[in-house]
Amino acid sequence: MTTAPLPDAAPTNWVDRYAPAALRPWLKLGRFDRPAGIWLLLLPGWQGIALAGAMRGQWPDLRLLVLFAVGSALMRAAGCAFNDIVDRDFDAKVARTASRPIPSGQISLKQAWAFLVGCSLVSFLILVTLGPVAIALGVASLLLVAAYPFMKRITWWPQAWLGLTFNWGALLGYAAATGEIAWPAMLLYASGIFWTLGYDTIYAIQDIEDDALAGIKSSTRRLGDNTPKGVLVFYVLSFVLALTAAFAGGLGPLFIPPAVLFGVHLSRQAAAVRMDDGPLALRLFRSNRDAGLLLFAALAAGLWRHHTLFPGFG
Repeated sequence: MTTAPLPDAAPTNWVDRYAPAALRPWLKLGRFDRPAGIWLLLLPGWQGIALAGAMRGQWPDLRLLVLFAVGSALMRAAGCAFNDIVDRDFDAKVARTASRPIPSGQISLKQAWAFLVGCSLVSFLILVTLGPVAIALGVASLLLVAAYPFMKRITWWPQAWLGLTFNWGALLGYAAATGEIAWPAMLLYASGIFWTLGYDTIYAIQDIEDDALAGIKSSTRRLGDNTPKGVLVFYVLSFVLALTAAFAGGLGPLFIPPAVLFGVHLSRQAAAVRMDDGPLALRLFRSNRDAGLLLFAALAAGLWRHHTLFPGFG
């Protein structure tokens, strides 16, 4: 079976270049040809782990970082499969999504369900090693995941629901590391919600015309020409909440330099947004991997505390 790269995948992505032809539709169903989404689901979990470690003066737990990397890749694949199952009729009407495996007929509905179940079962085996609080949070996240594909039908703000869903890992990572949930983790979660609201509003610029024709709602359609201003507001709130999480967690001053870079990265994205430039929107969206890594680095660096230098931290 020969398949071309999907419109929102890099032309040189590893799936289309190296994967056996028979596996490509399955890998594309799980979005492994578009790894930005894996990073964006993974990084809040890593950030929660880093925050928990820094609050105890420790490096992030390496075992948890590895488990979250594997689990995030699988759960993102399962979530994308579910999204494509629910949206198969909409996807067939949108140019960017019409060639996805389900609407194009490369994978049947029954096969897609089997893929979803398989990825979910392996993820569950990872989840049960993380402790009771983390297990409860992981099970609760399924409600967010299950509801997300329907949000674009009932609200102009499906990107906000995606924020609730994608950043659940901040709570899960913190709970896996500490066995509890605390205010700093909640503030980090809130920061992530606005971060996602910003970058997914940028992402939806690509589909604004097709979404209007198909009757799909989005924050981008709701904001219209005010989208760049909206993105800036979302990113400012994300940055302020991240600083507040670090302050509440008593992190040290070495949190500040990479956190400032995180804020600069977000502000440059907001300044660059153009409503008539879909390819630019995709590049800005993908750049959020680097933004998330900067915040992860900031949280990890916050383990060093020097009260006399920055009395507000630590």
